[in-house]
Amino acid sequence: MYSFGPIAAAMTLLSTTLATLTSLLTPLTAGLAAGLAVVALTVAVRLLLVPLGVMQVRAEKARARLAPRLAEINAEHGKNPEKLVAEQRRVYTEAGTSPLAGCLPSLAQMPVVVALYGVFIGAGGVDEPMLGHTFGGVELGATMLAGADGLSVAPVFAVVIALIALVAWASRRYLMLPVMRANAAANPNQPQPGFLSYMQFTTVVVAALVPLAAGLYLLTSGAWALGERLLLRRVIPD
Repeated sequence: MYSFGPIAAAMTLLSTTLATLTSLLTPLTAGLAAGLAVVALTVAVRLLLVPLGVMQVRAEKARARLAPRLAEINAEHGKNPEKLVAEQRRVYTEAGTSPLAGCLPSLAQMPVVVALYGVFIGAGGVDEPMLGHTFGGVELGATMLAGADGLSVAPVFAVVIALIALVAWASRRYLMLPVMRANAAANPNQPQPGFLSYMQFTTVVVAALVPLAAGLYLLTSGAWALGERLLLRRVIPD
């Protein structure tokens, strides 16, 4: 994946930007510079992806508007799958949206997110020396399960992972569950929120296995996504 031309080129650009940010921040923040550069680069990329976030929220609100009508259709044609699907398609078409409208922006973000994550785990040999810089006294390339060094890096990882868990909880509580419940209301045959609603917490497990740089990325990206989505839900009209 990371050897794919466009992704490799994006990783090179992101890696160069990360090195530049670290150099700029070093006189101001000393040993925290590299970690803060990871945070700054993540925020910069997330800013570029805001238009896609706007599209996702608009699609989400469109589905919420259609939920009562879809529930009626399900009750009326629930025993006739072909008629049910046809009526659902008609409703989405008349509203100028589709069930996949919220998925497309997510797919469009993936190449950028993959490239950014690749830089922070040192994939493809891109700028691996950056992972030798420290943050809070811990190398950005260190992992929590790093053998003999595990005890020395544990406090830093404990803070990062605890914050990631907090963001995951808030994302589940304020972002995922309301959408899943609305979808379930529109389609009673759809499974109620269960195990899948806890998928946000996979980032906690991942953060314990990947380098610190990637953990800082997961924390920053997750917190940004949470704040962005909550803000956009308020400012974009229903």
